[in-house]
Amino acid sequence: MSEKKKDNNPKKLVINSYWIYGIVIFIFLGLQVLAFVNNKTEKTTLYGFKEMALAGDVEKVYVINEKLVNVFLKKEALSKYPKFKESKLPSNQPNFTFEIIDPASFDNFVKTEINKDGKKPIIDYEAKSQENYFGIILSWMIPILLILGLWIFFIRKMGSGAGGPGSQIFNIGKSKATLFDNKAKVNVTFKDLAGLEEAKEEVMEVVDFLKNPKKYTSLGGKIPKGVLLVGPPGTGKTLLAKAVAGEANVPFFSISGSDFVEMFVGVGASRVRDLFKQAREKAPCIIFIDEIDAIGRARGRGQVQGGNDERENTLNQLLVEMDGFSTDKGVILMAATNRHDILDNALMRPGRFDRQIGIDSPDLAGREAIFKVHLKNIKTADDVKADSLAEMTPGFAGAEIANVCNESALVAARRNKKAVEMDDFNYALDRVIGGLEKKNKIISPREKEIIAYHEAGHAICGWYLENASPLVKVTIVPRGIGTLGYAQYLPKEEYITRTEALLDRMTMTLGGRAAEKIVFDKISTGAQSDLDQVTKMAYSMVTVFGMNEKVGNVSFYGMSQDQFNKPFSDDTATLIDEEVRKLIDIQYLAAQELLKSKRKELNILAQQLLEKEVLHKSDIIRLIGERPYTEVSIFTPQNDTKADGNGKFKELFDEEEKKAELN
Repeated sequence: MSEKKKDNNPKKLVINSYWIYGIVIFIFLGLQVLAFVNNKTEKTTLYGFKEMALAGDVEKVYVINEKLVNVFLKKEALSKYPKFKESKLPSNQPNFTFEIIDPASFDNFVKTEINKDGKKPIIDYEAKSQENYFGIILSWMIPILLILGLWIFFIRKMGSGAGGPGSQIFNIGKSKATLFDNKAKVNVTFKDLAGLEEAKEEVMEVVDFLKNPKKYTSLGGKIPKGVLLVGPPGTGKTLLAKAVAGEANVPFFSISGSDFVEMFVGVGASRVRDLFKQAREKAPCIIFIDEIDAIGRARGRGQVQGGNDERENTLNQLLVEMDGFSTDKGVILMAATNRHDILDNALMRPGRFDRQIGIDSPDLAGREAIFKVHLKNIKTADDVKADSLAEMTPGFAGAEIANVCNESALVAARRNKKAVEMDDFNYALDRVIGGLEKKNKIISPREKEIIAYHEAGHAICGWYLENASPLVKVTIVPRGIGTLGYAQYLPKEEYITRTEALLDRMTMTLGGRAAEKIVFDKISTGAQSDLDQVTKMAYSMVTVFGMNEKVGNVSFYGMSQDQFNKPFSDDTATLIDEEVRKLIDIQYLAAQELLKSKRKELNILAQQLLEKEVLHKSDIIRLIGERPYTEVSIFTPQNDTKADGNGKFKELFDEEEKKAELN
């Protein structure tokens, strides 16, 4: 088929301005070669000329421009010279030529040596001045043509966008949007999406309008002008927009928000106008602006006094264009961002972005559906199940799931396997979560023992605290940058968190530092990341979630973002610091008490970690028994006097409160 197409559609010869340049250069070179080929003149010297002249063979001599001597022989003398026996030279072409240095000396030489005897000169002698017009023209034309050619070359490079800095100087106000139409069709449809069922239902109305607009306009309805996709990175916002274009089978303009902003004033607004002009010509169509927060940021933030903010001019033009085009034209604007909180209010009002679609990280069912989509392209073994992988990846976005599947396939290929097994997925998950395994990192036995007890402390606290996340795996294998070991948990699929759960998580996080203190009576720098997490969690409980009795039911989250205006007094700031410190100290004491009561189990896990380096949930069950708690609803009434829960440490909390009141 491909050969037939090549025969039936031969490539046509395209003639452009470069052909003209080539023809002109070829003519000049041809004339030079032709003149060289036709030139039959022989070179001679002054002494050779003297012999020819005294022998009576020379008819006339011309001195050209006081430098070149042209010698013309008599017809009867041509037979003496083999080269001129059969060749017929033009009458104006000399037979011999040579150069002289001093014209006066040569003139005297001819008159005294050659024409000294007789009244009539032996040869005709004449001095002439002759201009080489061809050479003069060529010397002028070559630089002009060279400069003209370079100028045209650079102008075309700048117009085609391949000139580096300063390119596209003549098309700088044109839109940089990539057009996907019948020639470059979008092949992504809703069948290629998984885990976005609610979002697909929202945008289905947009697709239906583009396919059958009369269905809505006949009843007086208006389709939303703008659809804003909001969600964390990697959740599929851009993919959803492409699926809308592929499902509707309409032209799709794709551009990034940063492509509008340049260092030149007015360029962004000009590109916005050009983009919407092209869209109206291609209507019905979709305009998709990715990362719209690059130009849609709230006006007036961070602007230099007296300066001209090009980004705000671009935003103003975008607002005007969204008000200008009519909804029945079939031009729909879609945008994506993960920073919707910083967008300008004028951009978010009804009439512009009428519809906002939130795209969150997929839940358990969504992750399973995403795994099924990606596993279709991977040759997997029988033990690989999408539901099991979905349970192992809580909080993963679609892009992260795709990365895990691709990484597992690479791991299996590296191990020369014929199919991807569950062990390869486990290795890929470890690499994505913890980083690349550092096999060459040398750790001393003393450091390794500290790491083992540190990670065992996390594991014990997570195992015996009711509201902590279930433990999946604990390892002391170094991974990533600065990671000497980690404990992996399986967070619950929940959308709200109670105070007890946050307190248990803090205790579990402090379990590593507490284990070091109990076993070695010393602490190390290995708990730095743990302390960072605990500090952020404690401040959030006190200042954001209102989970402290003394500070009260207040939240400073929105107001605390302003670094210049503090939303509370100095006394309140002191109180917050005291309550946060007290909260962390209480949970640290709780972790120590729990580990002291489970010292036997702590030693068992630490020794097994030193021996095997990796322990899974099944290993922990075999070593210290089943976890004493079952999964319950977050609304199930809890008994605050559980033996190993935070209720056990209520007395410690009360004692600390009493000490604080006495002080």
